[in-house]
Order: sequence, then C-alpha cells, then structure tokens
Amino acid sequence: MTWLLIAILAVLAWAPLALALLRPPRPRGRAEADRALYAAQRAELDREHAEGRMDEASHRAALLELQRRLLAAPQADPAAPQARRASRPLLAVLALVPLLALGLYLLRGTPDMPSAPYTLRHEVAEQEEALVGALRARLAQVDPTSDGARQGYVLLGNAERSRGRFDAAAEAWTRALAARFDPGLAGDVAEIEIERGRPEAAAPLLARALSERPGDPRLRFLSGLAEARAGRPESARTAWQALLADAPPEAPWRSLVQRQLDTLP
Repeated sequence: MTWLLIAILAVLAWAPLALALLRPPRPRGRAEADRALYAAQRAELDREHAEGRMDEASHRAALLELQRRLLAAPQADPAAPQARRASRPLLAVLALVPLLALGLYLLRGTPDMPSAPYTLRHEVAEQEEALVGALRARLAQVDPTSDGARQGYVLLGNAERSRGRFDAAAEAWTRALAARFDPGLAGDVAEIEIERGRPEAAAPLLARALSERPGDPRLRFLSGLAEARAGRPESARTAWQALLADAPPEAPWRSLVQRQLDTLP
C-alpha cells in the first residue's frame, strides 16, 4: 500500500511537467520570465506576511532583496532563439525518471534515517561561528588597507549576510570599501543602510557609486529609494522617472519601478 501511494504521488508530480511539454510552445523572453518569477516570489512573501509568519521588517527586507535581484538581472537578448517543442523521445526519458528514482531509492535509500537532531544543528552553527571568528582574528592581524584585507572583509560580509546578520555585514563591507571602493559593494551597503532606516548614510555611498557607474539601474533605483525613505518623494519621483525613461522597453524591472512610483504621495 505504501509503494502504491508513492507511485501515485510520483505520477502526480510528473504529470504537470508532461502537460507542459505537450502543450504548444509559447514564445517567452528572458524579461517576461524574470517578471513572472518576481511576481510569484512576491506573492509568496505577501502571503507569509499576511498570515503572520513574517514581520514587517523582514517582509520589507525580503522585498528589497527581490527587487535587487530583478534589477541585477541581465537584459533580454531580442535575437535569442525560443525554446522548441519537446520531442517524444524526451517525454519517454522523463517517464523513466520516477522509475529510476525508485530503483535508486530501493538500492541506496534509508527510509528509517531520522532528521538532524537539534544537537547536530547546534554543532554546525558553532562551527560556522568558529570559522567567522577565525576570519575576524586573521583580519585583525593584517594591514586593513591591503588587498588581502579587503577580500577578507568582503568574505566576512557575505558570511554575515547569509546568516541574517545585516548590521555585521554592513560593517565588514564598509571596511572593505575603505581599502578600495567598489560601486557594486557600495550598493550592497547602501541597501542595508536604507533598510536600517538610515537613508542619509546611504546617500553618499550611492552618489559616489553612481559617479563611477552612472547608468547602473540598481544604483539608480536605490538612490530613489533612499530619497523616498528620507521623506523627499519629489526627488525620488524624479530619479525613478528618469530611470524608466532610460530603460529599454523589455527591462524586467520596469514594473517594479513603476509600482514604487505609485506608492509615492
């Protein structure tokens, strides 16, 4: 009975893919795909926020991260070829996937394996903390203006951001910027400063970054966001309208910028 249930679940999981492959293809560019992915992820975040599983600050930070990814997405290539309809051999191969998975599970699977206990997860967290601590200790011994120190602080900031410690990430990246300025990294720090409610601290970083990359859409978007969070909606409106005027029609982040414009008083 258990194996029958597993087989039914496998068929149900495979059926949507088979239907999608059998359906006639519809031309779809990179920009449309990026917008669809953004809309789906935003809907999921809004649902978690509405259900109380995500507080307001986390919701805003997650939305800003989605916006950052959309702004950083590569532009669509108009000459890129569209995907062709899947052939029958491909469907046959896909039909074998559940059978192969079941065979591998019977040979190598361990269905009675328990989930990772709290003690193991705690040990992993302690190991990560020890590695970060060792990196901090090493950085304290090197010249803070050296290129090695800069690379170390960039790694430290990435590690802290992956653990959700955005304040510590901003501090590490600021030290990296002191060694050598990088517009992209400055945008990361400015983004955190904006979310921490410090748009005035983000403004000089964005101004310098834009002086080196005046056409960067992410930096221009963050510049408008800093103006909006600082209580200067007219400046934000001017920045975002200029960004839309310069953006290509197929830019996947156009709708994102327009929504931000619509929220301005």
